[in-house]
Amino acid sequence: MENRPLLEVENLDSGYGFLQVLWDVSLTVDRGEYVCLVGPNGAGKSTFLKSVAGLVSPMGGRVEFKGNVISRLPGNKICRLGISYISEELNLFMGMSVQENLAMGAFTVDDKSKILETQDFVFELFPVLKERRKQFAGTMSGGERKMLALGRGLMSSPVLLLVDEPSLGLAPQMTATVFRALDVLKEKGVTILLVEQNVTRTLQVTDRGYVLEKGKIILKGDSKDLSQDKHVRKAYLGI
Repeated sequence: MENRPLLEVENLDSGYGFLQVLWDVSLTVDRGEYVCLVGPNGAGKSTFLKSVAGLVSPMGGRVEFKGNVISRLPGNKICRLGISYISEELNLFMGMSVQENLAMGAFTVDDKSKILETQDFVFELFPVLKERRKQFAGTMSGGERKMLALGRGLMSSPVLLLVDEPSLGLAPQMTATVFRALDVLKEKGVTILLVEQNVTRTLQVTDRGYVLEKGKIILKGDSKDLSQDKHVRKAYLGI
């Protein structure tokens, strides 16, 4: 069992109602890996993450996590298994404080000392959240909300972190902060599957990658190799 991937997706078909978005998508993530899924807008990247997280029910194929099939489980049960999904929309509670939002992220954790330990780590990772722990999420800047969403996602002490477009709409300095935080999480042993529009930066920091176009995987390999691929360089790197 230990030799199997942490996340194993085979021949996934998925979409919304009668609208199919993904066709025969297969992807693996090993423990401790930092893997990316890149592609153009509308390719189905977010749908893939939602299908893994249990927010979209697959039409076919299989999703396994830690050797167990999770394809038909609801999102709350998948979260309890150790998968945390940080959506592009963030889905924060705008009328709640930073501290309250973080507490909501720990709903699967019963150990109060563990919750406090994780909260301290989040505050160390994002000091601005500690400074503004009593501030309502709805009054924060876009970058601060991204940090809060990441922090809330960490409160459940996930084994696998699914991150959807963390740099979308952020200024370069804030983008760098978010990427540094993801690097720290990787160093701490958190396994990360990243969907990101900044392909250049993403291929610089991740271990492996997959390219998704029109709902299908067209390329995969080490991130360094993908950054030298002719199609990737022309379509995504502007080279």
